Amino acid sequence: MASGVIAGVVLLDLVRDVVSAGPAASGISAGDASVPLFRKDCTDLVRRIALLAHLLEEIRDFGEGHSRPLDASASSSSSSSSDLVVALRAAKRLLLHAGNFHSNSSSDEAAWRIASQFQWVTWKLEKALGGIPYDHFDISEEVQEQVELVRSQLRRASERYGPFNSKMLSHALVQLLDEEIDQGQSDNRVIGSLRVQNCGSIDGENMSKLDAVPESDGSESCGADLISYKSERLGNSSDPSEACLANGIDVDGQDNSATNSLEEIKKSDPIVIPEDFLCPISLELMRDPVIVATGQTYERSFIQRWIDSGNATCPKTQQKLENLTLTPNYVIRSLITQWCAQHNIEQPTGLINGKIKKSDGSFRDVTGDLAAIQALVRKLSSRSIEEHRAAAAEIRSLSKRSTDNRVLIAESGAIPFLVNLLTTEDVLTQENAVTSILNLSIYENNKGLIVLAGAIPSIVQVLRNGSTEARENAAATLFSLSLGDENKIIIGASGAIPALVELLQHGSARGKKDAATALFNLCIYQGNKGRAVRAGIITALLVMLTDSSNCMVDEALTIMSVLASHPEAKVAIVKASTIPVLIDLLRTGLPRNKENAAAILLALCKRDTDNLACISRLGALIPLTELAKSGTERAKRKATSLLEHLRKLQKLQQPTGMYTWDIMTEARRNSCNCGTMGVLYFMDFVYNL
Repeated sequence: MASGVIAGVVLLDLVRDVVSAGPAASGISAGDASVPLFRKDCTDLVRRIALLAHLLEEIRDFGEGHSRPLDASASSSSSSSSDLVVALRAAKRLLLHAGNFHSNSSSDEAAWRIASQFQWVTWKLEKALGGIPYDHFDISEEVQEQVELVRSQLRRASERYGPFNSKMLSHALVQLLDEEIDQGQSDNRVIGSLRVQNCGSIDGENMSKLDAVPESDGSESCGADLISYKSERLGNSSDPSEACLANGIDVDGQDNSATNSLEEIKKSDPIVIPEDFLCPISLELMRDPVIVATGQTYERSFIQRWIDSGNATCPKTQQKLENLTLTPNYVIRSLITQWCAQHNIEQPTGLINGKIKKSDGSFRDVTGDLAAIQALVRKLSSRSIEEHRAAAAEIRSLSKRSTDNRVLIAESGAIPFLVNLLTTEDVLTQENAVTSILNLSIYENNKGLIVLAGAIPSIVQVLRNGSTEARENAAATLFSLSLGDENKIIIGASGAIPALVELLQHGSARGKKDAATALFNLCIYQGNKGRAVRAGIITALLVMLTDSSNCMVDEALTIMSVLASHPEAKVAIVKASTIPVLIDLLRTGLPRNKENAAAILLALCKRDTDNLACISRLGALIPLTELAKSGTERAKRKATSLLEHLRKLQKLQQPTGMYTWDIMTEARRNSCNCGTMGVLYFMDFVYNL
């Protein structure tokens, strides 16, 4: 059997083992006495490793069709495969330990050790993936992009744990590998021509074979280091003496025990929370910020209580609310998340011993709420259709009200049962289930749990075959989940894009809006652009641009501007005769529409003289000149760049005199469209040539 086949099969088996060891498979839920401290770390690690399946399948398929002698690249692939085996096996062992680690029952030293193991595993995975020779295995461009995305995620995850400490990480690594050996997992597996064996112990010789781990100053040390765990759980230290403590060394250069208490490491200067991150009602750091009709942002649970109390005004401005819609403020939420990560602050979420942690550090007892939600979850697992329908409806209502409810519902294990109900034949139950998942996905930590529960294929099925409401909410759910980079890949590969394009073409007004937002977000990932083009998105967007009754011109242009740089999209846009429509929008569109139209035209015309000549013939010169003078800043840049391309094209094709004559002819032909001021701008452009 070819080495590629063996490597692909072995590694695929390991990936499946890791996924099966993750939190979704282990049935961890906060209905237990306490919540695993490293649950999010486990979820994120499993999700990233699961994305490697596409790469390993291509390696396996390559091996089945080729029998190539070992050369330099093959030797490199064997080395990287062995590194990947080590990292994946360590990840599996780590997940089994971390999944059972509870904050109320284990020591600080144990938490420190597990955190160091998470950093080593993420670092090792990223390094192993970087050594895979794509050309040798004929890895497709889309899969290469997936792997690079996973690498960047792993790199950032490793950095979030803090700098490496070469004094102590080797101890954590030895324990992680030794425990695996003690469990009788010392099997020998052939990876290409390389035999990977477990050692009974890690001695000096074997340790020297491990890859060097980079120090925080860029140097390397042999073995693997125990990190100073400066993640959000252990706080941040700015004092020099505290920095020494975090690295296991005192100010005199002597080693300290790893059992230093967390309180010693938590000493830090007080941090001022930005005012925009505080809810105007509670004055607490917001977890679920929403925008009301006046444009003010509040914590959802507090503004919902305000409205439920019969108030119809904005608490901050006292203006009357034209409607009571609460729109998630994704921008503020993202900024809060980044700020918390930057300052190593744990966001005010999570369930601990039946209590929800608030932003001020205090806890709210939710034992009663938790018991009620667990009763609903039990109904979701019953055989009664009526109980399913009633429980799903109640969970839908609860998950809409507050972040606390979303935490409790997810931690009670409701997500897998809701996913199962997505395929029910009962219309109401399906609608309530998909809407519940949409509401739960608003809470960032739930996104990974939803994906790991296998929800995406079922959501796509609802998107294709559900009722109008179910299809709308399925599209909105895909948008919410696609905010995570890894999820863009998973959703794109699931067949969701053709279903979203179908909804964009034939759905209700709300359904089209939901489909458009989901497609825009998915198409940010390069690998999904080709899928969208092949699904017919360009035709759908052109209809949106030319239909006078359609109110989605802005959305259509925004999506097209994201697609225009892709080779397949570029060909499809030109073939659909979209250029005349874009030039017309340059003349008559709103400022933002003109901006996007110019951006699309520029993408189409870069390194394409045929398209440049086309927009020149169609009269783009004058509206572009106007836009370069009076458009938005981005529009000015795009229009100026296009005009420069046109100038170069004309110089290449005609003598200067003829070029000026053509411009003057163009000005006379189009003067009725631009007015006196437009002609003056245009003549100024000619003068400056």
